[in-house]
Amino acid sequence: MVRRYVEDRLLHISRRYVKKFGNPNPGDEVVGFKSFGEVAKELDGLVNVLWKSGTPSLQVPFLLKLASDFTQFVRPFPPSPRATFELLRKLDHCFASLLRGQDMDTNETLPGFENGLRSGMTTTDMVRCRSLVEQTRVLVVEILSSGDVDEDEDEEEETDMDGDEDFGGNQIPTPWDVDEERLHMDAARIYENTLVKLGERLGDPLGNENKIDTSTVCSQGC
Repeated sequence: MVRRYVEDRLLHISRRYVKKFGNPNPGDEVVGFKSFGEVAKELDGLVNVLWKSGTPSLQVPFLLKLASDFTQFVRPFPPSPRATFELLRKLDHCFASLLRGQDMDTNETLPGFENGLRSGMTTTDMVRCRSLVEQTRVLVVEILSSGDVDEDEDEEEETDMDGDEDFGGNQIPTPWDVDEERLHMDAARIYENTLVKLGERLGDPLGNENKIDTSTVCSQGC
């Protein structure tokens, strides 16, 4: 049961997040996160499960939940550009594909969209998605500009330069340059496909969705 599995994993992730701020006890079965890379790995696994489920009624609400949780979980940890951008790239693929009704990589019709886009996002979902996207783009710039990159991620970057994998298990180049000079350029690519599709669906293809504007940060916790 995908729904039950995802709900249980989300609860487990929340417990690990809370444990980060407490003193560990020897008998604790739940261990707090030590880096955002650990958080991203957990969230990435759930994205994969949801995508493979091929069920829009599960994918839409849970992916929006994961995107919202990201904005909370990423804040307390040292910046982890690689983990951050890889997770956001995968979420971008999912949202853009669901908005289109076709896989962004293969152009194949998604399960549940054989009769059009009615099974996908509602207008309310799209408005919430846009708010999360805008909030995330601003937030990532703030976080990556705020301090030194996580040391463990630096070591991983040196030993793994092949990039990550797509949903088919194929190696793809990681498109994110972690140089500070390229930070704003990289941030402009966050959720870039989702922004385009939201513009098309919501009737604002020429709006300001590709600009990073601190005034767009959601003040309601999305």
